[in-house]
Amino acid sequence: MEHNSLAHMLLGKEKIRSELNWRVRREICLGIARGLAYIHEEVKPHIVHRDIKASNILLEKNFHPRISDFGLSKLFPENITHISTRVAGTLGYLAPEYAISGHLTRKSDVYSFGVLILQIVSGRSAVDFDLELGEHYLVQKAWEMYKSKRLVDLVDSRLEVDGNFSEKEAIEFLKLGLLCVQEKCSLRPRMSTAIKLMTMMNMKDETNMNLFVNVEICEPGVITDKMDLKIAHRTDRSSPLSISTMPSPQPYPFRI
Repeated sequence: MEHNSLAHMLLGKEKIRSELNWRVRREICLGIARGLAYIHEEVKPHIVHRDIKASNILLEKNFHPRISDFGLSKLFPENITHISTRVAGTLGYLAPEYAISGHLTRKSDVYSFGVLILQIVSGRSAVDFDLELGEHYLVQKAWEMYKSKRLVDLVDSRLEVDGNFSEKEAIEFLKLGLLCVQEKCSLRPRMSTAIKLMTMMNMKDETNMNLFVNVEICEPGVITDKMDLKIAHRTDRSSPLSISTMPSPQPYPFRI
């Protein structure tokens, strides 16, 4: 691919990263969402990818994203909502209910997509153990900044020089990312719903810049085990996996 992977563009040299203006990042988010909606809801049988991450998103010359590496994917016949399987995926992108129990649903990919949104808007790694304790996991960092009403500080500072950059829109994208990584998988939106929300954000209408004003975003679940969870499904419940607690949710206004 012309631009290698999303990980290469987001985390590579400064000259490379500067090409990712806000318009490009927004379209990458939309493109990934459309691809996931297609495999989740349109193609028959449905497909769950199981390893959505920045290095598995390839970028064409025009930055159009392509989801790659379906080696871990699972087929879902139309009448099947979940399967139990050996855990596979990448730390930082793994949905907690799947990592702990092997319970796989389409919402497992939605969780990974939420992490990608947080990465794309912030320009940060999903996991970075070089940072101080408490900031290793991007999902945890984003949640803390959301609670303290400082989400704007998570936005990639390189976007400030972009004439087409909308700070309000970037914050709404971050909120959508947090919506996708909520601990309770039933609260995460379908990919088709995520597309509708992002499309509304791009309508340049101020009324669409507060889509989540009446939505309570619940605390995310985060896997904080450094061990490689690709190897096998865990059976030892005493192992150092942890997920955050979640408050009781408010009624969700979108079809999920």
